[in-house]
Amino acid sequence: MGMEVGGVFGLLILIGDIWAIIHVAQSQASPGAKALWIVMVLVLPVLGFIIWFVAGPRSAKGAG
Repeated sequence: MGMEVGGVFGLLILIGDIWAIIHVAQSQASPGAKALWIVMVLVLPVLGFIIWFVAGPRSAKGAG
């Protein structure tokens, strides 16, 4: 009747990956760096998201 734990976990990963991709696209990084980060998040959803969260490009909000 309810969602399985794996389904909820998968949904959370999907939401996190979409959030990461949006923030990468809005960052001031070069187009090549943006493409590399987006590919990493798509190919390695969990690990890519964690690496992006720790070391990825930051958004343009803080600038100016």
